[in-house]
Formats: sequence, structure tokens, C-alpha cells
Amino acid sequence: MKPNQQPDQEPSYTPKIPKKLEFPYAGPANNLDQGALQLFGYPAALADLAPVTPRSSKLYLVPTPVTFEGEDLEPDIQPKPSPLSDLPNIEQWVSRYVVSLIEVWSGKRAAMQLARWSHQKVYEHLVATIRMRAALPKIRNIYISQPIEGVAETTVTLRYDDRVRSLVLRFEGVDKRWLCTQLALI
Repeated sequence: MKPNQQPDQEPSYTPKIPKKLEFPYAGPANNLDQGALQLFGYPAALADLAPVTPRSSKLYLVPTPVTFEGEDLEPDIQPKPSPLSDLPNIEQWVSRYVVSLIEVWSGKRAAMQLARWSHQKVYEHLVATIRMRAALPKIRNIYISQPIEGVAETTVTLRYDDRVRSLVLRFEGVDKRWLCTQLALI
């Protein structure tokens, strides 16, 4: 308690006002609602007092982290983003990966052959879903979208006899190769 403060009075809070609020990432900060400041640990009182500006207006890849038995690996060992010029052609890469994936699911190829090009969680899911199928699916279409540099989101339509299913994959360009970080068969 301060010397001149009454016993039943609480000390008033005066927020420290930065000249500008800067966020280390791009994207949502470009159109950030001032009311969202509390989500970033700033008091709501700053909404009227300090402008919100992003550090960069360009989106960039933050690679999916790799863990080993639940523990994060050292930052030096984590995957590093690669520029598009250092990455292989995405269309060929996706085609080869999908064909190999179908062969693994049908039991015609060892799952270990995809371990290098799959994130640990994707590989674990892949191994858990291996089942012998009588008929291999036919690949109907492959759609590739690159929302930002170094990321490819892919949808593959597969025909299993009378049924059509979608395979959704996400590839991240790290360490001069494409790495499958998400995989779902819908």
C-alpha cells in the first residue's frame, strides 16, 4: 500500500502505451479489429490509444514442428522453409506421392518408402490405415492450390468402383523438398 492510499482503495492500473503495436506475423493483423487486442495480451484500453500495424504484409511459411516422443527437437534440427526455386516441380511431386500412397494402402509398396516425404504424424496415420484392398482406385483429378509460397494444398478425386472419394493433402516446402504435413481421405 502506498503512503497516501486509503486502506479500502485499490491501486489504479495505468497501461503502458506503446507508440505502435506490431505483430510478428502477417495476415490477420492486416485487417485486425481493435477489439481483438486482448487476444494478444494487450489491455482493451490500448484500442483507442495506439494504432495496430503489421510488421509485414506478406504471408510466409512457418513449418509444422517435428517432435520426437512428445518432446520438441532443437531449433537447429527443425525443418527450414525453402524458396520455390529450390523445390521440385509440385505437379510431378504430388502425382508420384499419390501413386505411391495408393500402392502403400493396397499393400503393393512398403510404407517406409514414404517416410522421408511425410511428416511424422502423417506417416503414423499412413501406417495405421494400411489395408489390403482388392481393387486399386483410379485417379480422376488432381487439384493443386498454392495459397502462399512454399505451401501446396491438394485435392485428389479417386474412384473406387462405383464410389468417388477425395484425398486431401497439404505439402510444405522445407529443406529443399516437399513434405506432406496433412493427409485425409474423405
